[in-house]
Amino acid sequence: MNRSSALSPPGAVERPAPPSGYSTKDVAALLGLSAGQVRSYVRSGFLAPQQGPRGEYYFSFQDLVLLRTAKGLLAARVPQRRIRLALQNLREQLPEGRSLTGVRISAQGHHVVVRDGRDLWNPESGQALFDFELAELAREASTLPLRTPAARTAAAMSVISATSAKTPDTAEAWFERGSDLEYDDDPEAAMAAYRRALELDASLPDAHLNLGRLLHERGETTKAESHYRQALAARPGDATAAFNLGVALQDLGRLRDAARAYETALGSEPGYADAHYNLAGIYEKLGEREAAFRHLRTYRTLIQG
Repeated sequence: MNRSSALSPPGAVERPAPPSGYSTKDVAALLGLSAGQVRSYVRSGFLAPQQGPRGEYYFSFQDLVLLRTAKGLLAARVPQRRIRLALQNLREQLPEGRSLTGVRISAQGHHVVVRDGRDLWNPESGQALFDFELAELAREASTLPLRTPAARTAAAMSVISATSAKTPDTAEAWFERGSDLEYDDDPEAAMAAYRRALELDASLPDAHLNLGRLLHERGETTKAESHYRQALAARPGDATAAFNLGVALQDLGRLRDAARAYETALGSEPGYADAHYNLAGIYEKLGEREAAFRHLRTYRTLIQG
C-alpha cells in the first residue's frame, strides 16, 4: 500500500482539484464589461473557460486576452461569426508554445488580421496577407535587382539628397529629415537619415528610438534592442524607450528582462496603461499571479479613467 492510499479512508473517492483562474466578476470589472456580457461572450463561442462543480467559470489569462480582443473587434464592427472563427482558428495556427499575448490582433475593414513579427495573415482562412506598406514595398522591390545592404543604404541616401536642394548639416536636421521621410512612408530612406544623424551625434536619443522602432517593425529585434538601450542611456527615464525595449525583450523571449524594462517605464510614467497590461501577461507566464492581477487591475482603472 502506498502512502497516499493509506491516508484515505476505505471507499473514499478522490475528488479532482478544483480549477483555478479569475472569476466572472473579476473579469467583468477588469475589462469594463457586465457579468452578463462576459457570459454572453462564452455562449457565443469566443472562448471556453474551465468550469467549477456548480458551473461557475474560471478564466485564464489567455481567456482575458481573448475577451479583450473580442471586445475591441466587436467595437470595430467585425461580425461575431468572423471573430469566433478567427479566434478559434488562431489557437491552431500559432506555433506550439506561442502565446496569444505575443501577437497583434486587429480589424481590417470587417475582417480580422493577425501580425506575428513580420508575418501577417487572416486567421479565418489561414492565408498570408500583405498590408498596404508591405504590398507597396513588394511591388517596388519586384522591379529591382537584389543588392547588398551597402548598396541599399547608398540608394536610400541618394533618395534623401534628391528630395532637397540643401543637404542637412547637423544631427538634428538629419533627424528631422528622417521624421519627414517616415511621414512620407519611406522607411528605408528614413533609417538612412537616422543613421546619418547618429554618425554626427551618437547620443541623439530620438534618432536611436526611431531607428530602433523601424528595425523592430522589420523583425530585426536584436538590433532594435541595442538602439532602445542607447536611447535610454542618453535619456534615462524615457518611458517610451523603456516600453519599446520591454516589447523587444518580450519578443525575444527574455521575460524577466522585459519585466524590468516595463517597470522602468512605469517608474517614469506610472499611468502607462500598456506597460501594465504587458506586465500582467509576463507575470502570468512566470507564475506570479498576484502581480499579474495587480497590473491588470491598474490597467482597468487607467483605461476607464
